[in-house]
Amino acid sequence: MPETEKAWWEVLPQAAGPGEVILSKRNELGLLSNFAATPFTYRGVRYASVEGFWYMLLYPEGPADPRAKAPGVTWRHSRAEVAQMVAFQAKSAGQAAEENMRKMGIDWVTFEGHRMPYHSKTTKGEHYRLIVTVMHAKLEQNPRVREVLLATGNLILRPDHIEEPDAAPEWHYYQLWMDIRNELTSTHTQRN
Repeated sequence: MPETEKAWWEVLPQAAGPGEVILSKRNELGLLSNFAATPFTYRGVRYASVEGFWYMLLYPEGPADPRAKAPGVTWRHSRAEVAQMVAFQAKSAGQAAEENMRKMGIDWVTFEGHRMPYHSKTTKGEHYRLIVTVMHAKLEQNPRVREVLLATGNLILRPDHIEEPDAAPEWHYYQLWMDIRNELTSTHTQRN
């Protein structure tokens, strides 16, 4: 890819070192991105992408949710709307929700009424486990995602964007995919 076509946030495919591959949205590896339109159903609800699921968690679950009643806070979307978003639309909705969280002084999200910390900086907490679970749902319900992941073999997966310095473990989607790939290949090896 020409460097002149690179977005400010982007790491281009050619930045991969030996034994690595960049999970670029510019090619089929983009299916592994949380941004990808890879619909899945989890606990009876359909989501358009992992990104939509992720940021939906930041939105009020209903009128009784304290986030819905916070003074001076406006929610541009409903939780259900965000669940059906993909790519930069979902990210934009999430950034607006994160701004609301800062105004409210909270660092928690909810799923099915259960509150959990949004950032698990050093531990693999509830939010981490939930994201891994929905990534498994994405994989199981989108056969092409599985094919693309397994086609990466033993390559080290790298993000296609500049990372935040102290991101929580669940932010490292490329590492989560390598962990899932290891599970898949070790299960396959055990069966043979």
